Amino acid sequence: MKEAYLYEKIKDETVRCLLCNHRCIIKSGDRGICSVRENRNGTLVSLVYDKIIARNADPIEKKPIYHFLPGSRSYSIATPGCNFKCSFCQNADISQMPSDLKQIIGEPMAPESIVQEALSTGCATISYTYTEPTVYFELAVDTARLATTKGLKNVFVTNGYMTQECLQEIHPHLHAANVDLKAFDDQFYKRLCGARLKPVLETIETMKQNDVWVEVTTLIIPGYNDSEDELKELARFLAKLDPSIPWHISRFHPTYRLTTPPPTPATTIHKAREIGYEQGLQYVYTGNLPGDEGENTFCHACGKLLIERFGFFVRDLRIKEGKCQHCGVQIPGVWASN
Repeated sequence: MKEAYLYEKIKDETVRCLLCNHRCIIKSGDRGICSVRENRNGTLVSLVYDKIIARNADPIEKKPIYHFLPGSRSYSIATPGCNFKCSFCQNADISQMPSDLKQIIGEPMAPESIVQEALSTGCATISYTYTEPTVYFELAVDTARLATTKGLKNVFVTNGYMTQECLQEIHPHLHAANVDLKAFDDQFYKRLCGARLKPVLETIETMKQNDVWVEVTTLIIPGYNDSEDELKELARFLAKLDPSIPWHISRFHPTYRLTTPPPTPATTIHKAREIGYEQGLQYVYTGNLPGDEGENTFCHACGKLLIERFGFFVRDLRIKEGKCQHCGVQIPGVWASN
């Protein structure tokens, strides 16, 4: 057990968790929405500090992160749990395990061991991913601080529902993030995720202010978040914030509790990519379409091919010292680990 970070005591052994924007009020003996933070006689504890349920040395492109040390590997970890209840979760077997199965399992692994594994496997970064890093924040922030001292960078793959207090606590040890912007509709978030839209938008803005390299992913679900108007609003928000934010548009496949919609047509993904560019974004990528042209990076100035990919793998990289080898323009991103 690990006493939780970021909570406050209210009265009569009741506490308020300050880690994510649910800001759960938890009575003694109860758990928060994430099901992995429990009030024990007025002390909030993390039940997953030493419960690693997944760990792999992944291509950084798998996160997906395309403009942060492309071609490198990222030591990727997760514990059980999530503060969202997405009906379309691709990793529900581990993210929803504490709530669906009333079970928390995992391999004990201290921050020191995580950092050592990352170094020994030749990874340039540690990614806190697969489930939701916010709910295992104690492990993530302790590991991130140690990782920074060893020359490693830290990456969150997140739903973006952490509080401003949480973001300040990990600053400046969070270097990159891929934030799921699941839709641009608050009702979508309420019905399908059990959350709200506004805090996610605020997280993206704060990360940018904190000099975190941000990329955004949207899973396009037929009939739910695929209208042209909504996609235009979403892309317009990102472009207004920073046109260099890479937007990853990913293809949906029926899973978990959302099995009625069909897989997203490739034509919808391609149309969404066009919309992204029309609204002013410089880099828009297609996901779950291996071999698609939208996996590649093209210079926003001259249009020449800079990074050729297939799936999660980089075939060719034509960026030198952060610049396009064709026209010399600076390409937004982090291209060296120093």
